[in-house]
Amino acid sequence: MQPSAQDIKLSIIVPCYKVEKYLPKCLDSLMAQTLDQIEVICINDGSPDRCIDILNDYRARYGEKIVIVDKKNEGVWKGRWDGIALARGEYIGFIDSDDYAEPDFAQSLYEAAKASDADIAVCGFERTDLETGKVLSRELCDPREDFTIEGDEGRLVELNTAPWNKCFRASVLKGMRNLTNPPTVLDDMAFHLLAYLDMRGKVVFTPKSLVHYMVREGSIINTVREEQVDSILAAFLEIRGYYEEARPELLPMLDAMAFLHLGVSLTFRLSCDERYDVRAITERFTAYLNEHFPTWSKSPYLTAAYAKKNGGAYKKLRFARKVYTAGLMTAALSVYRFMIEKLHVDIKW
Repeated sequence: MQPSAQDIKLSIIVPCYKVEKYLPKCLDSLMAQTLDQIEVICINDGSPDRCIDILNDYRARYGEKIVIVDKKNEGVWKGRWDGIALARGEYIGFIDSDDYAEPDFAQSLYEAAKASDADIAVCGFERTDLETGKVLSRELCDPREDFTIEGDEGRLVELNTAPWNKCFRASVLKGMRNLTNPPTVLDDMAFHLLAYLDMRGKVVFTPKSLVHYMVREGSIINTVREEQVDSILAAFLEIRGYYEEARPELLPMLDAMAFLHLGVSLTFRLSCDERYDVRAITERFTAYLNEHFPTWSKSPYLTAAYAKKNGGAYKKLRFARKVYTAGLMTAALSVYRFMIEKLHVDIKW
């Protein structure tokens, strides 16, 4: 029996573009969920392959449990907003169409969120090499305390910024602010920062590996173009304007996130392209951070006491700040790339 609109507990949004090879496994995993009251909203973003045929086949087999949006190519950002607008669930989750979920993915996230009336529920996941099936890392699988955003917003820094291992309160996402020119790099991070603006409730964890994030060859290191850098810098400024207007108490968290994702993550990605000078990049980002995110270097969330209390990401980020401010990023990132490319060891936050 198909769930009626008022019975839907979780809507799962699946963006589809050039994934005909992987899409059936993803959809099979979602159709096998132990939580019956779900809908799967598939955004066919003008995909030139057989994605729409596969989606239509699943729609014929599973009825209204599959919702198809067949549209011209407008990118993941616009597709995500289209899916949110259509979602009828109490909570909204996401899965990339080349990944797949464990059968209790939806139930575990929904029940964790519902039990605590949380704004976000977060599960663990595995990064798996697509060709070999080797598990490269398991993340967010360690037990950790739930927290309330209003009062301990610094803990938001420890969350990964991929939407596919979370469910969000639907009313929050449906009321989100948008960006004038959404970025094409670090767009998941921008999405989360916009969602946090309207959250004051709890973040809860279900520390089980429920999502298989498939790493395709060459996907660990992606080329970033200069105009993409400009777009994320502009997006950060627009987001900061929202925070200054609506949630100034969250600005220290935002400044820490700006350092993590510009000073560390984006700098790393740029360092993988020999066209870019890491020293020049760090000088540019340092000037940008100093001007627009002034507490980044003295963040209350990067103190020894805070890192000792919360561990994990904060210890690593505190170390990264020391390396960054000491001007050692070029050497540090060279070692990091060697570990990934030659030793196949990847240190995640």
